[in-house]
Amino acid sequence: RGLHGQPRSAAGGGDASASAVRKPPQQPRHDTMQYPIVIAVTVWLSGYVDSRKIRGISLAYRRFYKEKPSFLCIDGSKLIPFTQVNDDYCDCLDGSDEPGTAACSNGRFYCTNLGFRPYYIASSRVNDGVCDCCDTSDEYNSQTRCNNTCRKLGQKERAEVENQIRSMNEGLHLKRQLIKDGINMWQEKQNQLKDLKMASERLQRKLETQRKAKQKADTDKDTLTGLQRLKALAVPRNPQAAATSPLSVFQALDANGDGSLTAEEVQAGVAILEDKTRSLTHAEAIDLLGGFGQVGFSGFQETLLWDRLRTGDGLEVKDGPKMKPHEPDSEAAVEAAVQEDATADLKKVEDALEMMKLEIRDLEEALSADYGADKEFMYLQSQCLELTVYEYTYTLCPFNQVTQRNSQGEQMIVLGKWRSWDGPPGNEHSKMKFDRGEPCWQGPTRSTLVTLTCGTETVLRSVKEPSKCQYVMELQTPAACQPLTPRRSVHSEL
Repeated sequence: RGLHGQPRSAAGGGDASASAVRKPPQQPRHDTMQYPIVIAVTVWLSGYVDSRKIRGISLAYRRFYKEKPSFLCIDGSKLIPFTQVNDDYCDCLDGSDEPGTAACSNGRFYCTNLGFRPYYIASSRVNDGVCDCCDTSDEYNSQTRCNNTCRKLGQKERAEVENQIRSMNEGLHLKRQLIKDGINMWQEKQNQLKDLKMASERLQRKLETQRKAKQKADTDKDTLTGLQRLKALAVPRNPQAAATSPLSVFQALDANGDGSLTAEEVQAGVAILEDKTRSLTHAEAIDLLGGFGQVGFSGFQETLLWDRLRTGDGLEVKDGPKMKPHEPDSEAAVEAAVQEDATADLKKVEDALEMMKLEIRDLEEALSADYGADKEFMYLQSQCLELTVYEYTYTLCPFNQVTQRNSQGEQMIVLGKWRSWDGPPGNEHSKMKFDRGEPCWQGPTRSTLVTLTCGTETVLRSVKEPSKCQYVMELQTPAACQPLTPRRSVHSEL
């Protein structure tokens, strides 16, 4: 038989005629039974091959190389004599008859690598003068002198694995704290949202009250003159109140002249008619101001305080304004001031309500996001992480957006806005997807995919652009740590 693809002889390496034992000459009868036994043992031994001596096969594949007279290619395509296994000639289409030689272009050699990890190499690298297996088993028939490095490699890898496990355990410890913090943050935001909604409802009622009051004032202004409006007031029981305008009373009580009346100023400036030695309590002052700790001039006219002062119902202003008749011009000025202040207060309430609605919307959006099964990623909601690569600085704000700016900080480009988690089934929280970024010139819209890895720190590890305007990032965080679960070893060749 020829080597490496040369045609075999007509008999072939495993032909029966080539291996047959020539019949011995006749011997005495007492020896006639000895020769058939010797022949049988010889033939049996020639067909016996220990699978443990077959080079380049793994433990899982030894069952295909049991001691048999014939070998069936693993793909079932051909049956050959067992003597043609590892004979440096490729007989099987799948290369399974040459696991320990370089005869088959599609073959592979199994490195046992005792003390390290076993792995496969291409059969073309067997006896090529380069040590590929750390146990040197691939260079069994070459001039290259290889050193067995499996033990050192195994020790190094075990040390790395131990460090990874230690880092994993530290990360899991930090993750448990992040879960507690995340749950607390979630509850705080829920309470904050509840308080804002209640405050919004109160502000809405106040706004409706002030709108009605302004509408009534506008109607009264069209139908009554300033003098007629004064006469329309209820007859006061305190004569001093008859000639006292609301503006003068307000100014008398506004001790610091800041245009607003506080509960403390009411306590200091209002006397009780029945017992002038007693001062109003803080709670009484707030009740007189309609439940508020501070009111403006327009709000003052809608309070119980002004109603009781103008009617003289048990209250009066200490050192109040002097009684004087109101001239038509001064009355018009008062009414103009009242109207202007009422409009300003209404605008303030409307602005405050609008701001409160925006806060409620932002909180609802924040609470609607997926922060993990145990809220472990909640802490990232208010963080932004940066990494500088060459002349660019990249900023990742989880659950918000990804941006890029140049070294001068003059231009900022949005590389994507938060879309969703994008990990595989069963591990959805391992990747973050950001899309709808700014469009590239003659390219697609920018997008970023962030891969989360386990670590003891929260840090942006790397930024790459594998394709035009498509970015990938690595974010290390304790929240991505998962406990190690024992798994049964699975051989890659099965």
